[in-house]
Amino acid sequence: MRLILFGPPGAGKGTQADFIKEKYGVEHISTGDVLREAIKNETEVGLYAKSFMEKGELVPDEVVTEIIRQKISELGEQGFMLDGFPRTLEQARSLDGILTDAGIGIDAVISLEVSDEEVVQRITKRQKIEGRRDDTEDVIRNRLRVYKDQTSPLKGFYEEIGVLHAVAGGGLISDIAERIDGVLKQLK
Repeated sequence: MRLILFGPPGAGKGTQADFIKEKYGVEHISTGDVLREAIKNETEVGLYAKSFMEKGELVPDEVVTEIIRQKISELGEQGFMLDGFPRTLEQARSLDGILTDAGIGIDAVISLEVSDEEVVQRITKRQKIEGRRDDTEDVIRNRLRVYKDQTSPLKGFYEEIGVLHAVAGGGLISDIAERIDGVLKQLK
């Protein structure tokens, strides 16, 4: 199974990815985690990415795309789910090329649908719990604007190729997981 988890920042992609990984045994590739690790380790790409992430802007496509190409190549035939990639139409087209070169495709794009206000509440709460300095309200609202401008058009891209599945992302984590599971069971 090869999946993309899609939705605004704070939609619960990481939480739901844990559920999917455990139940279906697919590798979770979170670009946010990969980039945060690179920042923590002060790698060249990490420091470059940090300057964008601190402002709530997207890391340049070529950097993120290369990270994803390497991860997918390492996995070979193993299933995976992408969380946080693609975020732009250019990245989606690059991913399509990566997958075509590997002779594979995407089985489903799960789009978690969450209101802006719920996103702000969730991320603000996460910031307090985890102490993540990049999660201020101004940065969150800027990330939502960037998401709407640059990432939302992906819905049409994936809907057109017939793999988009919108899932209500509000409510209890277990309820959201059940809704996603209902979609994934249809893929088998």
